[in-house]
Amino acid sequence: MFDTMTITKAAAALCGTLLVLLLGKWAAEGIYHTETHGEASYVIEVEEAEGQEEVAEVNFEELMAAADVEKGAKVFKKCSNCHKVEDGRNSNGPYLYGVVGRAVGAAAEFGGYSDGMSNLGGDWTAERLDEFLTKPKSMVAGTTMTFPGLKKQSDRVNLIAYLDSLDD
Repeated sequence: MFDTMTITKAAAALCGTLLVLLLGKWAAEGIYHTETHGEASYVIEVEEAEGQEEVAEVNFEELMAAADVEKGAKVFKKCSNCHKVEDGRNSNGPYLYGVVGRAVGAAAEFGGYSDGMSNLGGDWTAERLDEFLTKPKSMVAGTTMTFPGLKKQSDRVNLIAYLDSLDD
């Protein structure tokens, strides 16, 4: 079926391929392993800056006082797929009319609260809403809310100011 010459050629090709692979590996190790190259030729020294000014934290009440209700209404568009702002009108999520100051999990006739939300307790203060809106799943484990959160604090503060203005 196969003669000796064909088998010899196939074995030589296999051995040649293995030899090229091993030589390539050896060359790559020599080039990319820095332990064998000695000291770095150019070292950048980094000094810690002395007297760096600390960034002054703005307190939450000041942020709320400067919040823009109109911008908050625009941010609410991200929420409007699942939440409504009319009193008592639930959707996939509970209505948000009067949510600032309302007890957690207390929207009338909304029965879709997750166990995590039902067990959270307390009231929705502006500070607590800010924490929740940052990343809902990290504050309430097991929440069914799929919204990832609002990264910008200005968006969260404006949204909370908008929600708070609804029941005035």
